Amino acid sequence: MSALLERLLGRALRRVRAGDRHLIWNDPRIGDAPASIRLTSPTFANGAAMPTRNAGEGVGDNLSPPLDWSEIPEGAAELVLIVQDPDAPLVRPVVHLIARKIAPDRRGVPEGALSPGQGAAIAFGRGFLGRIGYAGPRPVRGHGPHRYVFQLFAVARRLPLAGVPDLSQVSAAMAGSVLARGKLVGIYERL
Repeated sequence: MSALLERLLGRALRRVRAGDRHLIWNDPRIGDAPASIRLTSPTFANGAAMPTRNAGEGVGDNLSPPLDWSEIPEGAAELVLIVQDPDAPLVRPVVHLIARKIAPDRRGVPEGALSPGQGAAIAFGRGFLGRIGYAGPRPVRGHGPHRYVFQLFAVARRLPLAGVPDLSQVSAAMAGSVLARGKLVGIYERL
């Protein structure tokens, strides 16, 4: 699709957004776990623009951003990180990452670590269009700024999941076992 056609399509769909209500953060199966985990990135502030190197293929280098976290509660068996775009012009937010089996004693990940084969002991789920591992921002041109919501969950038990689960399988497995959560929002826009 040409850039001009994509931009026209983006402008026509500007008011169409999946919405926050479909974020896993708001899934009633997750419960009302406290938002006590501090999740940050040294490369962008909460609510600020993400670097282009973290944007998706064809736009940036598709490197997952470095992340730091703290305030993981005692009793956490594993951490689960999910990244969603609630501003996508679709029925549900686009899933850009499902990372699970993250050791609760970890305090973050370096840039580029959230893709298969990077050496980290992390299992990945299946995201949008079957993608496994990090898929950086690549919103439709002209659609306006998109929010990329990084959601970190501390769960009380190892999730009983096999293979490469999708978001519905991960959220069902997390039901009733989330001890705490944290959120970081990055912004990306293609003009």
